[in-house]
Amino acid sequence: MAIAATTLVAAPAPTKITPSKDLIGFSIGEDYKMANYTQISALLKKWETETDRMKVVSIGNTAEGRPQYMAIITSPENHKKLDYYREISVKLAHAGLSEDEAHKLSKEGKAVVWIDGGLHATETVNSQSLAEMVYQMVSRTDDETMRFLDDVILLMAVPNPDGVELVANWYMREEDVTKRTFQTLPRLYHKYVGHDNNRDSITMNMPETTNQNRVLFIDWIPQIMHNVHQTGPAGTVIFIPPFRDPFNYVFDPMIPVGIEQVGMAMHARLVSKGMGGSAMRSAAPYSTWWNGGMRTATYFHNQIGLLTEIIGGPTPAAIPLIADKQLATGDWPLPIKPQVWRYRQSIDYMIEVERAVMDYASRNRETLLFNIYGMGQRSIDRGSKDSWTVTPKRINALTTAAKAAAGDEPAGGRGRRGGAGGGGGGGGDNPFFTPALPTELYEKVLNDPAYRDPRGYVISADQDDFPTAIKFVNVLL
Repeated sequence: MAIAATTLVAAPAPTKITPSKDLIGFSIGEDYKMANYTQISALLKKWETETDRMKVVSIGNTAEGRPQYMAIITSPENHKKLDYYREISVKLAHAGLSEDEAHKLSKEGKAVVWIDGGLHATETVNSQSLAEMVYQMVSRTDDETMRFLDDVILLMAVPNPDGVELVANWYMREEDVTKRTFQTLPRLYHKYVGHDNNRDSITMNMPETTNQNRVLFIDWIPQIMHNVHQTGPAGTVIFIPPFRDPFNYVFDPMIPVGIEQVGMAMHARLVSKGMGGSAMRSAAPYSTWWNGGMRTATYFHNQIGLLTEIIGGPTPAAIPLIADKQLATGDWPLPIKPQVWRYRQSIDYMIEVERAVMDYASRNRETLLFNIYGMGQRSIDRGSKDSWTVTPKRINALTTAAKAAAGDEPAGGRGRRGGAGGGGGGGGDNPFFTPALPTELYEKVLNDPAYRDPRGYVISADQDDFPTAIKFVNVLL
């Protein structure tokens, strides 16, 4: 029997990506060291020349005139069709397609994920972990990283370049590392608004906000965005969603559900690696209610917006002993012991958290793409017919109407236990029993025509200050 000859072809050796220490003199995450924006930009631009996984683009200039760079990271094959995948992401977010076409595009497309770092410049873990995440995504060759690159297009940008430059330079100015501090910054770490740059994502007064919103809401419309902050709740390492209730009632219900799904994947990755100290819900006051920030603005565009708050900084600090954080609960499942905490530990946590987001996006690529279409399509459908948003005020009106209908008898009355059918186990001393209200009140109160949602807004061209009307429309866009 003839045996066919086999030619073994060695896999090409991976291109060496220059470590940060060889370029800026120290490794990301070293104690008492912080890279400024000039150094981070130099890293990105150097790595771009050493890899076919990344393209670095400017998304506009900052308030002080610096280019605001964004790294686009994905497989070389995906880079060849980058515009095509971007168009798919935008088409699905805009909806208005048939369900069959949406399924087809969802199968073809790639999940798009935005991860930033450095919006609040003194929250220094985040600008540094962004640089480290970029390095790992362009240098690692493990199976998981290669899967991420195949399935996901990652967008990474520093939201406040001017602030990161100022804060890092100020911290590093002291030769004696023990004297390095952020406490005496001479001016705002954003030229005009300082910390309030995360209050600008609806009104877009700052150029950085406009640059980012153009990427988030017009050019790419990623299905997931992760906005990173500090600091974590006392006695823990990092706050990760899910958020506490209430969520904003105007959002599609897939928004809080999607946040919970991705957030739990982030917690699960840390716990599976024995990395304790992640907390959620009641551990901190964060919700989806407030509208002004980077991640909350995304909810109005049917995107899964994530917020994390991590401890740490270049000067080592301590995790304090907080009694209730040592007892595991559903909101902090793996407590962490008090200890001295170093910069690199925070960087490592952020890398695992970001990889959890990438893993979720990779494994659920098609679902994420179809879900953003579904949310958009439901919004279009709601605007095509009468619809109502139920709020606490409407629930109060419902209970008031029920009491009036019952002549001040407790709503539900005797004989109504167990619901409209009268059966099924209700009442007595059962603490979970809730008496049912008259069903007809649903249409009369919750679907009262006077409280219908608006289908649209008319902005007249015949007004004294038409340029402001144009600006308002652009903000809505």
